[in-house]
Amino acid sequence: MPSNELIFDVAGIGNAIVDVLCFTDDAVIVKNELIKGSMTLVDEERAGQLYRKMGQATECSGGSVANTLAGMASLGSKTAFIGKVKNDQLGSIFIHDLHAVGVHFSTPMIERGPSTASCLVYVTPDAQRTMATYIGACSRVSETDIDEQIIGHSAITYIEGYLWDTASAKAAIRKAITLAQQAGRKIAFTLSDTFCVDRHREEFMELIKNDINILFANEAELKSLYQTDDVEAGLKELRGLCDIAAVTRSERGSVVLTAESMEAVTTQPVPKIVDTTGAGDLYASGFLFGLTRGWDFKACAALGNRCAGEIITQLGARSMRPLKDLVA
Repeated sequence: MPSNELIFDVAGIGNAIVDVLCFTDDAVIVKNELIKGSMTLVDEERAGQLYRKMGQATECSGGSVANTLAGMASLGSKTAFIGKVKNDQLGSIFIHDLHAVGVHFSTPMIERGPSTASCLVYVTPDAQRTMATYIGACSRVSETDIDEQIIGHSAITYIEGYLWDTASAKAAIRKAITLAQQAGRKIAFTLSDTFCVDRHREEFMELIKNDINILFANEAELKSLYQTDDVEAGLKELRGLCDIAAVTRSERGSVVLTAESMEAVTTQPVPKIVDTTGAGDLYASGFLFGLTRGWDFKACAALGNRCAGEIITQLGARSMRPLKDLVA
């Protein structure tokens, strides 16, 4: 095939995680010493303890970038995922769910070592989600898993900040960035979580300045990045740091920043919010779908807002209905 031929709209590199979701109350969050509204990394033993204390739960595939790619596939995009699972029950569920929605996933499974990653998601009555994540097999993703053909033939390579927590994954990300740049492709990045930003603030800043073309963040992550309580100040600091930055603002929609402009895009009210898990992931689905089709930034953000609004009306981060219905 020609070296510059596009096969995929977006190739994503992320944690391959199966979510275990349950409805609960704030008292359970406090009792389990979790940080409400955030993600806490736990080891396998702690994950097992928390799981055994959970009430009735629902299992479904997750992972930030994987959710975005699944959303894009539902919109009609061609996407590919790079991530690591073990050859176990949860690993089989994860692979099945991605293939079922049309996402290309061919990263070899591991046969030995840590089990497939899981994320225990506690959904409180205010629809906020609190997560305890065991990264398991995700930690085994490495440079050897970065497929040069996939990266080179994807318009955008999308990376999640969560991956920055392990040295081997960090090396894999750097390899993917180099390959994408050599092929003349774009790099997109999501800050993932406030505590993730806290752990890697300086490295993230360097990455955004030097390598990232498209950045996704929410207001809390933006404030963490710049260590400020003033969102407007953070927006001014971020503007022009990379080609495009999209900052989500919950019920107020989102703001799209470029060196030349700062545009707020409002969203429609959601009648009933069930679970906010995946709102940012699905916003990125809509935005990247539009971007890879040459839409203007306002239209990209508007679709992102609609996708986010759709996913929070259900439990979990994989849409139960085709998102292409949302494309105007």
